[in-house]
Amino acid sequence: MTSGGSHPGFARGRRLRSTPALRRLTAQTRLSPADLVLPVFVKEGIDSPRPITSMPGVVQHTQDSVRKAAHEAAEAGISGLILFGIPADKDPVGSQADAADGVVNVALQQLRSDLGDELVLMADLCLCEYTDHGHCGVVTPAGVVDNDPTLDRYAAVALAQAQAGAHVIAPSGMMDGQVAAIRRALDGGGYGELPVLAYAAKYASCFYGPFREAAEGAPQFGDRSTYQMDPPNADEALREVEQDLAEGADAVMVKPALAYLDIIARVADEVRVPVSAYQVSGEYAMVEAAAANGWVDRERAILETLTAIRRAGASSVLTYWAVEAARLLRR
Repeated sequence: MTSGGSHPGFARGRRLRSTPALRRLTAQTRLSPADLVLPVFVKEGIDSPRPITSMPGVVQHTQDSVRKAAHEAAEAGISGLILFGIPADKDPVGSQADAADGVVNVALQQLRSDLGDELVLMADLCLCEYTDHGHCGVVTPAGVVDNDPTLDRYAAVALAQAQAGAHVIAPSGMMDGQVAAIRRALDGGGYGELPVLAYAAKYASCFYGPFREAAEGAPQFGDRSTYQMDPPNADEALREVEQDLAEGADAVMVKPALAYLDIIARVADEVRVPVSAYQVSGEYAMVEAAAANGWVDRERAILETLTAIRRAGASSVLTYWAVEAARLLRR
């Protein structure tokens, strides 16, 4: 007699996989359009969207085209956008980041006017796209990022983004004390209701390469290894998350995603706040390149990688495929 009433040769899992409907019914991890956030780049001084060579299908937007993209994102059912800006003029302190007429702040104003609260408008807060040296903060004459003066800049940028209409402030510069400085600025400026999504565990990764073309923010000297996290270190991620939460973060992010699924899982197990993960430009570019060569099934790879990130514990995923994935999920 077989145990548990099982038919010889048929394991229980196999029976539950026998049809697409059964697989949907018994799926442990759900992926939906509402789990997705679309990163967008807005550039000054261009009159039409500009393709990004290393990221097929992704563009640097004009103010007009980003509004169209936002409407398409809302129609697809995703939850939000995160905005990155490329100003026409850069300087040592990234002054366009908090200028009222700065590229992201103008885009936020227009999108909030167009869409109200239909999409969550996240504002990435960093200076690398705005500084002429490409680092994430103010640098000393010796070329070292100066933490505390950078915090003052972050506070000013947070207020400008709040005034422009951001729903969420997302600091990504990895400066010590950045969340506390931003929280104080928002609370003191009358924006105590705005949440902070901290890039708490952001690693010094090679997978950011295409993003640096897209955001035109590559360092002009040195690298970011002293203020971004070292890839071999996992326990440090939990300490960084704990510190950001203690400083007032409302949610945390792990970046990149696929090479750090273990970090996502550990963070999600430890905290009781939303955990986001960023499927970064290099992850996107690898799948696109492999698919272009016929080496992987592109649509399956998109959904499989996003499901893996959700399965690891991310409650939301920032991905350049957000709108396309949402449409695939609705087919």
